[in-house]
Amino acid sequence: MALLNAGADVNEACPLCEAVERNNVPSVKTRLVKALIERGANPDPDFVRTPYGYGHLINIAAERGPVEVVKLLIEKGVDPNKESTYFDMTVNSLYFAASGGQVDAAKYLLEKGVDADVAMAALESFPNDKYLGPRNRSGHALLKRLLDSRAAAQAAAASKGVSKEDIRNIVQAAVDGATKAQKPEARAAVKSDIDHPVFEASQKLAGDDDIAVIIGIEGYQDLPKSDFSYDDAKLVKEYSKALGYKERNIELLLDERATKSSIEKTLEAWLPNKVKDDSRVFVYYSGHGAPDPQSGEAYLVPYDGDPNYLATTGYSLKRLYANLGRLPVKEVIVALDSCFSGSGGRSVLAKGARPLVTVRDAGSVAPNMVVIAATQGAQISSSSLEKGHGIFTYYFLKALKDGKKDIPEIYDYIKPLVEDDAKQLNVQQSPSLNPPPEKIAGRFLLRN
Repeated sequence: MALLNAGADVNEACPLCEAVERNNVPSVKTRLVKALIERGANPDPDFVRTPYGYGHLINIAAERGPVEVVKLLIEKGVDPNKESTYFDMTVNSLYFAASGGQVDAAKYLLEKGVDADVAMAALESFPNDKYLGPRNRSGHALLKRLLDSRAAAQAAAASKGVSKEDIRNIVQAAVDGATKAQKPEARAAVKSDIDHPVFEASQKLAGDDDIAVIIGIEGYQDLPKSDFSYDDAKLVKEYSKALGYKERNIELLLDERATKSSIEKTLEAWLPNKVKDDSRVFVYYSGHGAPDPQSGEAYLVPYDGDPNYLATTGYSLKRLYANLGRLPVKEVIVALDSCFSGSGGRSVLAKGARPLVTVRDAGSVAPNMVVIAATQGAQISSSSLEKGHGIFTYYFLKALKDGKKDIPEIYDYIKPLVEDDAKQLNVQQSPSLNPPPEKIAGRFLLRN
């Protein structure tokens, strides 16, 4: 705004586009968009060029939210029914609202008469695509729920003389239900053979001083979902408790609790203050990873992370390994169900960057530390709708349930299983272990 006060052109380089796309705080974004429009910013630039072909600013607003920004643009004359091409699909603003999980925006756009047929046709496209498939399936379920409830309300009104107020209440109830359906914790559970872990007392290894940090981020503030990461992390906590970790020694960060500042506080303040010389530390992360396109450095992406500004909003693997390696403890086990290629799965990429960035090795780890990860190199970490878990996490926990005790043994067990499941999804995925299994045979136990 300082540049605008100094006389800069409000439409040069489209600062309104930047505000709509990149600002992550809804109230701040709404005020900024309103101020820019009041200063003369064009609410409907000719064409918004992005790597993915959003086409129009209203589409980005619908996907990123909040609904107040969508309303501002439409109130200024923007046509929400404008169509564009996105990954070879014909789309409109309602498609982006639904696939982005923006329930209030989807409801508003339906009220404004945006063509639901165009949105539904796009949401039914690419069901098996690694990136679009999960977004489109989730968006299809959301929009179908809204449409079904609206149709039911209209039918009830026609047959029973229901008032307009009653119709609004019925539709609002559908919106509330759709909002809950978007929350990972409200999703219909997939029954799995690894649920409800039970171990005998003789099989429990964790002692009073052993610590677990478990991070699962499925619903991001401003990024696509990481499917099943929420449930995976919750189940990992159940396994940790079943294996003897004390509740007071488990820190669980899920979704909005897993901000960058919370991750920093947990790993760099809470954890060092909790450990003792004989502690075993277990750290699990499920969520998006991202590569820095310039340096190739790999980052974990917190709930409020932005792949365009990883140096300030991400948490690098190099930093993670360095901080854990400095802990004065017996040993550290790190399990990562993420990937860093930027080409899909549990990975995101900076705007304008090309997928398959060459990711720089995070380096060797401390002698008392091991890292078992879902992928190697530029591979994609995938999830299974049938199993209701990331396939790495599923087999990692299944290995424990089936009696595998140490990390090298678990790695040898899960590697071929993960590879086979990934092939069924048309994905190449092979877990990695650092250091390699032959150098740590018999070490890093999780159970007796």
